[in-house]
This record gives sequence, C-alpha cells and structure tokens, in this order.
Amino acid sequence: MHIPDGFIDARTAAVTASLSVAGVGLALRQAKRKLPPRRVPLLGLSAAFVFAAQMLNFPVVGGTSGHLMGSALVVALLGPASAVVVMTTVLIVQCFLFADGGVTALGANVFNMALLGSAGACLPYALLTRWLPGVRGRITAVAFAGWFSVVLASVGCAGQLAWSGTVSWSAAFTTMVSIHMLIGVGEGLISALVLLAIERTRPELVTGQTVGEPADWKQWGAWALFVAMGLALFVAPFACPWPDGLESVAGKLGFEHYAVGNALPAPLSDYEMPGIHWAVGATAVAGVVGTVVVLVLSWVLGRILVPAAGAVAAGGNGEVNDV
Repeated sequence: MHIPDGFIDARTAAVTASLSVAGVGLALRQAKRKLPPRRVPLLGLSAAFVFAAQMLNFPVVGGTSGHLMGSALVVALLGPASAVVVMTTVLIVQCFLFADGGVTALGANVFNMALLGSAGACLPYALLTRWLPGVRGRITAVAFAGWFSVVLASVGCAGQLAWSGTVSWSAAFTTMVSIHMLIGVGEGLISALVLLAIERTRPELVTGQTVGEPADWKQWGAWALFVAMGLALFVAPFACPWPDGLESVAGKLGFEHYAVGNALPAPLSDYEMPGIHWAVGATAVAGVVGTVVVLVLSWVLGRILVPAAGAVAAGGNGEVNDV
C-alpha cells in the first residue's frame, strides 16, 4: 500500500504530511511518557521484524499479492503510540533507502499505515481483549485488529487518490477495499501466529507483567533478531512477485502510469544491493542492511525518547501497554 510519487497531487501530499507530523509528534510524546526503559529493546526488535516481514509478499487472488503491515501486532506488544513510532521509522527507511513509497507521498503513507493502521488496530484490540480475556482472547483480538487496520488504511488511501483526482471515489473505494479485505485476512493470520509464538515463549511481553532480567532480554532479543534477519536473508528474495494491492488497483483502474521516480535517489532502490549481480543475493543483502538500519534507528530513537529508569519509577506507574 506504499503510494509512489505521482499518485496524489501536491495539495493532498501537503495535507497528509501536516496531519502525519502532528500525529507522529503526539505519538512521540505519549511514547516518551508511557514506554518503560526496559521495553526499548522491543521497540527496535518490533521495527526490525516489521521491516523484514513487509518484504514477504504472499499471493492473494487474481495475480495480486499482499504483505504484512504490522500495526496491529506492534499495538498488541507496545501500544498505539509506540506502534506509530515503529511504523513511521520503517516507512522512512523504506522511502529513503529503498524507494518504496514516494518522497512526496511519505506523509500519506505514514498517515495510512502508521496512524490509521495503529488507530484502527487499537480500538478493536482493546475491546476484544476485555470481552475475551486470556491468551485465546488476545489471539482473536490481534487477528481481527490486523484485518481491520488494513481495511481502514485502504480506505484512507482510496480517499487520497479520489481527493487528488487520480480516480473516482466510488471506483477507488470499491476496488481498494475489496482487495484489501482479502489481504487483511493474511494480515490477521500472520499477526495471530506471531503473537501466539510470543505468548508461548515470553508471555510477559504481551500481558505487561514484569519483564525478566536484562540477560533474558539479550537472549530473547538475539533470537528475535535472528528470525528477522533470517526472513530478510533467506525468504524475502523468494517472495511472491505479483503486484501488491495498490499496484493491482492502479493497473485495473488505469492510473499506474501516473507513478514517477522518487524525488530523491535511493541507494538500495527496489531492494537490491548495488554491485551484486545475482538477483537473489542482491535482495537478501539489501534486506539484511535494511533490517539492521531499522533496528538501530528505532533503538536509538527509543533511548532518546525514554527517560532513565529512575525517572520513570519516580514520575509514573510504568504502564507497559498504552492501549
């Protein structure tokens, strides 16, 4: 659902950029206030996993593919404010390092996938976990929240295309939502399976109970990073090559030719490492580089945002999830 340059006009780009700056600014303030220092490693690991998982397109129907968006999964682990921070970090790296999503459309992509995606996941996840307590309830909640977040983000994208005059609202809404309702099923399933795996290994990351000692964090974090790197290195090069939901819609409605090259050159454009002539290897190395960059940026941002442990203990109750 990454909108390229050319799909939306300057007015829409400016408005969505302004809304995104305001929304991300609010999320940063909330994350700074509510994210405990001991959760900062999870911020970086979540961003690394989301980035790697977004490279894994899966077939949907009619020659169309989809990929994990990840907002609902991060909401379940860290809450909506931190999910916005994670998703925004991933989208910025994708835009400027890989030319995945246009520079002028970055505000629209952040608005759709970081803000609408996280907001769309937050309410159903919070409500369903109250109505359905326990592990089964959380797995059900994240599955539905994942589906709903993708559909809501597609509605936002359809509105931006229509507001720009790229395509009519009725055509954009019907086509975007119908295909992303199917992609959302994959989103919900993947989110549920990943959350279930975390529940089986480190349930306190989901329930918000006291996290173990730092050594446990290092051990669990090493395994999580190993999984993310493995996805980027060994699986991403063999992802489904079919066009994703937005690309498929653009082809069906006849506005794919509106796309233009990114306003700024990207060093790893199209997820390929320059100088490597083997396509599989070029994608694998680029994926590993992106995973590391996202991990480091998210971890550094978390360290900058989150106060010292002593300050949290003195100034707040140290709530884990801000759902």
